[in-house]
Amino acid sequence: MAERASEDVLLVSRLSTGDEGALSQLYDRYSRPAYSLARRICVDELLAEDVVQEVFLAVWRDPSKYVADRGAFSSWLLTLVHHKAVDAVRREGVHRRRQVAMDDETTDRLAPQTPGADVDAIGAVVAGDVRSALRDLPTEQRTAMMLAYYGGYTQREVAALVGVPLGTVKSRMFAAAGRLRAALGPLSADFGIAAARTSEGEVLR
Repeated sequence: MAERASEDVLLVSRLSTGDEGALSQLYDRYSRPAYSLARRICVDELLAEDVVQEVFLAVWRDPSKYVADRGAFSSWLLTLVHHKAVDAVRREGVHRRRQVAMDDETTDRLAPQTPGADVDAIGAVVAGDVRSALRDLPTEQRTAMMLAYYGGYTQREVAALVGVPLGTVKSRMFAAAGRLRAALGPLSADFGIAAARTSEGEVLR
């Protein structure tokens, strides 16, 4: 894992010289976990693909934004994917609401709110609280929880992706779960903290 992390740093440094081969190698290494994370957040496949392309294009245009002293490239990249995916979902939601307003302007204003709309509104509030709680986590803890919850990876898989020992990932997720429970209270059950899988696929409590 340490060797892989060192290779990543070297590949990123090659990007600054316009080395397209370095970008291809980074894409081959991390496009699958990046897409998996984006897909979990965006749901829509095409939107997730756009997010991944946008992220790697941003890395290509300005590789200097990655600072090796602050952590592994994989952690930094997946954190960037998360931010971009959340932004994409927000933009898509705004676009859809505007489209509905244009298509059904008169009908929507007169129609009473349905129970389904209430559920959606509550879900939006919960999602907002979760995103806020995640943002408050330290970067390493946030990345581990995003990969486990949004990406569906086991702790062992998370360790391989971010380039740290399995025990470190377990500690980060345990600490992150405690912070999220404290921040979210009863909402922590809706977030699915207890559903984060361990290295053997068992449930993390």
